[in-house]
Amino acid sequence: MRLLEGKVAIVTGAGQGIGKSEALYLSKLGAAVVVNDRGRENGKGQSFADQVVNEIKQAGGAAVANYSDVSDWNAAKAMIDQAVGTFGGLDILLCNAGIVRDRVCYNMSEAEWDDVIRVHLKGHFAPTRFAAAYWREQVRQTGKPASGRIIYTSSEAGLFGHFGQVNYASAKAGITGLCLTAAVKLEKFGVTVNTISPRARTPMTEGTFGKFVVPHGQFDEQNPDNIAPWIGFLCTDAAANISGQIFVVYGGTVSLMSPWPTKAEIKRQAAWTIEELVVEAQRIMPGLTARPPDFPVNPVDLLAGSQGAP
Repeated sequence: MRLLEGKVAIVTGAGQGIGKSEALYLSKLGAAVVVNDRGRENGKGQSFADQVVNEIKQAGGAAVANYSDVSDWNAAKAMIDQAVGTFGGLDILLCNAGIVRDRVCYNMSEAEWDDVIRVHLKGHFAPTRFAAAYWREQVRQTGKPASGRIIYTSSEAGLFGHFGQVNYASAKAGITGLCLTAAVKLEKFGVTVNTISPRARTPMTEGTFGKFVVPHGQFDEQNPDNIAPWIGFLCTDAAANISGQIFVVYGGTVSLMSPWPTKAEIKRQAAWTIEELVVEAQRIMPGLTARPPDFPVNPVDLLAGSQGAP
């Protein structure tokens, strides 16, 4: 079913891993795709972006490569302009590029912090800023909803935290906040904004945790191709009313996550004294053992994201 026939998509970090699977899948659904990857070579004298573009074209689809740094302000605008200039418009922005620079917080360098925040968080916002401006102008000119789709790639590290990834978890949590805020603002233009936290085996996760062997004959829950169908669905007209949502996606599972709920509360119409709070804190947190939620312990689950970022 070519449910995205005539649509134009940008997929950042689409040279490998989840981003590549998503770009190929959107093409199969009929979308023309701008394949963004920083320009690294695959060892055969060809960039990862060019390789994916060739695969799409060989399958009868339409695609063009983009080698920009997603966090570069001017390059982000040029990427939006490239989609419009090459294919006549823009309907889908799939922000997926990411890197890791893992280190415990007391050993992390300033560059390791800045690079991860820049690529993930600014690398999601910069294309969003110019895509949103494009759709806003389209609505002004036509008087019709833009029917745009923005999908971000976060991680369960951003929802629950994870040891050794204070930069990565902070960036991914920021992406969730960006999604929730952008969804509210862009609703009036007919643009939906959603976020996935995928679990998958990619070159980035294998580089951190090593390779993982799937027993012969078993369903490979960590295959990045498992993520793409949910992405494809969110890009269709059937998902026009889904916005501001966070999904954990892996294997054959899609979980809708809720914003942080109120777990317990103390409240009165007067200020507390510290002596009173010693007692009340024990009431809402017996034994004062409250701690953050447990993070998944399977190392394959610890990272989510994709490749292709600077």
